[in-house]
Amino acid sequence: MIDRKAHAVWQGNGKSGTGHLTTQSGVLKDQPYGFNTRFEDKPGTNPEELIAAAHAGCFTMALAFQLQEAGFAATEMTTESIVTLDKEGAGFKVSKSALTLTASIPDIDQATFDELAHAAEKNCPISKLLNAEITLKATLKQG
Repeated sequence: MIDRKAHAVWQGNGKSGTGHLTTQSGVLKDQPYGFNTRFEDKPGTNPEELIAAAHAGCFTMALAFQLQEAGFAATEMTTESIVTLDKEGAGFKVSKSALTLTASIPDIDQATFDELAHAAEKNCPISKLLNAEITLKATLKQG
């Protein structure tokens, strides 16, 4: 089992407050996020953008392994993920992640490519996460 961590700090209310994200690897360190980076395209990041990056990267790597097992190697694969955030009642929900793949793979036929790509899409860990059990451990500090 492998655990990866990220850390979020938030100060203030939802609209005018600010937050920072830091990842275990350090690739994000105190990266700003807030209402304006999520809903107004201001500099910084947002959870949906990070999910899109994770899904595109995970799927593409999963396909590389699918191809390897089938005896193929990609010259290049490029995947875009568009994560959609929809209004739901008083809040929002992530309703979909649309993957778009462009690949150059020598000596593969269309049927094999389609089969392997669909298997990677269904079985990459982030695809599974988007339909996963969520657990929460919440601690309220007094004072």
